[in-house]
Amino acid sequence: MAFVIDGKEAAASVITAVSEAAASLENLTGTKPGLAVVIVGDDPASHAYVNSKSRMAKQCGFNSIQHSLPEETTQEELEKLVRELNADPAVHGILVQLPLPKHLNSEPVIGSISPEKDVDGLNVVNAGKLATGDLASGLISCTPAGAMILVNKIHGPDLSGLNAVVIGRSNLFGKPMGLLLLSANATVTMAHSKSRDLPAICRNADILVAAVGRPGMVKADWVKPGATIIDVGINRVPAPEKGEGKNKLVGDVAFAECAEIAGAITPVPGGVGPMTIAMLMANTLIAAHRAAGRPIPKF
Repeated sequence: MAFVIDGKEAAASVITAVSEAAASLENLTGTKPGLAVVIVGDDPASHAYVNSKSRMAKQCGFNSIQHSLPEETTQEELEKLVRELNADPAVHGILVQLPLPKHLNSEPVIGSISPEKDVDGLNVVNAGKLATGDLASGLISCTPAGAMILVNKIHGPDLSGLNAVVIGRSNLFGKPMGLLLLSANATVTMAHSKSRDLPAICRNADILVAAVGRPGMVKADWVKPGATIIDVGINRVPAPEKGEGKNKLVGDVAFAECAEIAGAITPVPGGVGPMTIAMLMANTLIAAHRAAGRPIPKF
C-alpha cells in the first residue's frame, strides 16, 4: 500500500513559516504584506474560494483587501481597478479570481497585473522566467509550486535520473509543472489527449502527475510499481452512498487501485488542494520581501 502524502500537513508547515516571516518583516521594516483579491459576479463557488483566501491571508498576518464587483462590471472598470492596485505600495499581491463572467476577457486583465504583484504566476513575464529556468526572480504559479513541494518530500530537491510524466498541458498547471520538474533535473514527458498509447507512457513514470479533469482516468495498470503519483484533479461526482443528490470530490486517479501499486500518492481531497492557497500566501510574502529589499525566504 502506497504512502499517502498529506497535503494538509505540508500546507500547514508552509503557512507557519509564512506567518513567522511576515511578523519578522513587519518588525524589521514596518511592511505588512498586502494581498488584494478581486472577484466579479455572484458565483457561489468562486466566493467561497475567495473568502478562504482572504481568511488565510488574515491568519498569516497580512493586510487582506477584497474587492467584490457586481456582475455588470465592464472590462474598462476592471482593468482600471487593477491599475490602481498596481500603483498602491501597500498591495504586494493582486489576484483576480477566475473564471470571470462571460462578457469579460480575462487575458488582458491578467496581463495588466504588474509581474511583481502577480501572485498567481500567470503573467507572461513570470511564465517566461520559469520557461527559461529563472526560478529565483519571478513568481511561480501556486498549484505547481505546491505540487513540487510534495514531490520533494518524497524524492528530495534533485530529481536526476527520474522519469516524470505530466498528463495535461494547460498554461495554468501542466506546462509550469513540467518546467519545474525539468528544472529539478527530471526527464520529463508532457502527455495529453492527443498522446498515443497514454497508459504505456505513464508506465514509464517514476513521478506521475495527473491534471486532466477526468475522474478516475488513471488506472492501476498505468502505474509503474513504486511510482509517486501527484493527483491534481478535482472532480465532483455523484455519491449515492451519502444520500440522494449528494456528491463527493475525486481526483483524476483511481485512488484505491493505484494506491496498491504506487510507492506514494496524494489523496483528493487533502493532497495538492491545500498547497495552492499556502503557496499563494508564500508568493505574497516573497513579493513583500522584494518590495522591501529584504532577502527572500525559502519554503
